[in-house]
Amino acid sequence: MQSSTLSFALVLAATAVLSSACRSVSTEVEARTPSPGEAARSSSVQTSGSGGVRATLAEELEEGDVRLLLFDSADTFGDLRDAAFVQVAPAAGTRELALAGIPPGIYALVVHHDVDADGEIDRNFLGIPVEPIAFSRGYRPKGPPVFERARFEVVAGEEALFDVALERTLGERGRLGVGVGVLARGSPYRGSDSNAFRVIPAITYIGNRVQVLGPFARVGILGRGSRRLALTTRYRLGPYEEEDAEVLEGLGDARDTLMLGLALVQELPAGFDAELSYEHDVLDRVGGGEARLELGRSFQLGVARVTPKVGAAWLDSDVVAHDYGVPADRATPSRAAYDPSGALNLEAGVGLFLELGRSWTLVLDFGAGFLAAEIRESPLVDDEVVLRGFFTLGYTF
Repeated sequence: MQSSTLSFALVLAATAVLSSACRSVSTEVEARTPSPGEAARSSSVQTSGSGGVRATLAEELEEGDVRLLLFDSADTFGDLRDAAFVQVAPAAGTRELALAGIPPGIYALVVHHDVDADGEIDRNFLGIPVEPIAFSRGYRPKGPPVFERARFEVVAGEEALFDVALERTLGERGRLGVGVGVLARGSPYRGSDSNAFRVIPAITYIGNRVQVLGPFARVGILGRGSRRLALTTRYRLGPYEEEDAEVLEGLGDARDTLMLGLALVQELPAGFDAELSYEHDVLDRVGGGEARLELGRSFQLGVARVTPKVGAAWLDSDVVAHDYGVPADRATPSRAAYDPSGALNLEAGVGLFLELGRSWTLVLDFGAGFLAAEIRESPLVDDEVVLRGFFTLGYTF
């Protein structure tokens, strides 16, 4: 229990630091004076009880449609779904888009070049727009868009004016970043007061089909809409070293390895995402595979994007034996042989993405695995929950 208590304390400490950071950055955004190019005011709106929005395109377009999307919710803006107001026009010959009769309030604006005129923002397998797009206040997000960065006020009897330059979010070559990351995993082992812990260089790259985030990587295979399939790879941290606890002595160190597999992502109504994945040990150090089903829903909290998640993970017998088994030839009077079957663990966690200025980003992912009975029956285990975490601080070019 001691190691889980330590991990839990680290989670609480990190959460407190991040909450403070979110409040600090949010205050900074709200207090900043808009620059002259962000929004100008005009008295061209005649209806005194409402306002308007007008966007002027920096260049002419030729194909598809151009759409003006106005959001009044940080939640839906972060997913670029369910805009409060929409204006659509043929791209050819359109240099301005306008909305009138808008109730006074706080909004964020998106202009989207709908190249294939399908009425949707085409996305890559990560959900990042691949069609040209622009945001109010000249905002250029480094991840899921943050409402606070693009917000502006619609005033009754006035029109907010924007000059926008459409561009592909990831450019032609994608987005590269460097930083530092930490992988951590709590210990459920009897008498252990140690946690598995690695500090790693965090090289990040996000392209239209490729994503690298430190020890994780994905390559999009099929789909650009609500259903997407990707090839995945993940660095799997060995759960223990034999010196961590007396009960582990003689078993040797559990080994790190590389997992390779597939992930199917399905966007669901109301902003939910479901992911079904399977990964197998390609280095044959563990010798097995893991399947996962996960359901998540993202929310905007100030300038932070928070994603609570729940799911289930199936570990096959080879993975369970590697992490929690005792071979017959290594059994002792105080440690019986144990040859487990596969096990189904329930999981819950939360992810956080935070923009720290224009170039720095913070990614945090904490979770808990609730160990199945097949694992809790191991003579090595005296805890029911395993905490794990991933953290990276990076600079994006």
